[in-house]
Amino acid sequence: MEALDMNLLVALDALLETNSVTRAAERLHTSAPAMSRTLAKLRRVLDDPLLVRAGRHLVPTPRALELRYEVGTLVEQGRALLMPQGAIDPGVLKRNFAVQVGDMVLTELAAPLLAAVRAQAPGVTLRFLPDALEGTAALRDGRVDIEVGVIDHADPETIVRRVLGDRMIGIAAADHPLVTERVTVARFAAAAHLSISRNGHARGPIDDRLALHGRTRRVVATVANLTSALFAVHGSDLICHGPALLSRSALPALGLCAFEIPLPLPEVAIGMAWHPRNTADSGHRWLRELIETILARSAEAT
Repeated sequence: MEALDMNLLVALDALLETNSVTRAAERLHTSAPAMSRTLAKLRRVLDDPLLVRAGRHLVPTPRALELRYEVGTLVEQGRALLMPQGAIDPGVLKRNFAVQVGDMVLTELAAPLLAAVRAQAPGVTLRFLPDALEGTAALRDGRVDIEVGVIDHADPETIVRRVLGDRMIGIAAADHPLVTERVTVARFAAAAHLSISRNGHARGPIDDRLALHGRTRRVVATVANLTSALFAVHGSDLICHGPALLSRSALPALGLCAFEIPLPLPEVAIGMAWHPRNTADSGHRWLRELIETILARSAEAT
């Protein structure tokens, strides 16, 4: 059987990633006819059609799906091996990065990160993904390059770095009594609460702390993310909780105010996670450092 050289592996990776001859050609800066010839050669070498027509699109064969992860890993390892490990010039970097960001972090991170990337590395494209993906698996199979937020999963294959610690505050409309008057445990517990949970869970650390005071709260609704909670609280008598540092910019924009929750609550630890195969990659390292700098700067601005 004819061997696959590095160029064929790179072409195969692009084809399996895009499921398109045209987009694979664009990614590798070649022509569609040239990429079609490469696909024909790959089919001969691997004795498999790899991509087959389904209506107007190409779909991968079972063999192609088996190869996708291994080929992608080989190509990344080859690039890392051949890439100089010195300082990278972001201005010449041409990469697509998939960044999975928790909702509570995205509102504070997105704008400054986009501005910094556009200024430093105009050839870089960011794809912000919601934290609905299962973190460790997405990092492992390459669907996500960096995860940012509350990293609540443990996987020996995943590297996790703590970036900052935040604290929980209460959030309400500007004219809410918990904003305009003194906040007590009793008055806090008696308010109409909105809970934030991707899984629809109403109970959390706040309830555990209230129980120590012999009190319970009424959660009138749950929402999946902080952004939805802020819009729901706006113009209502509801209250919710959120991270102090990471909701700071959003509150005045929505006419909301913060108040201190009269309970000792655990710290909100914000971190970054990535797969070890990306640790030595200079482009990946540049983006990690940029994200960490922006979040640290946000914390220092208080």
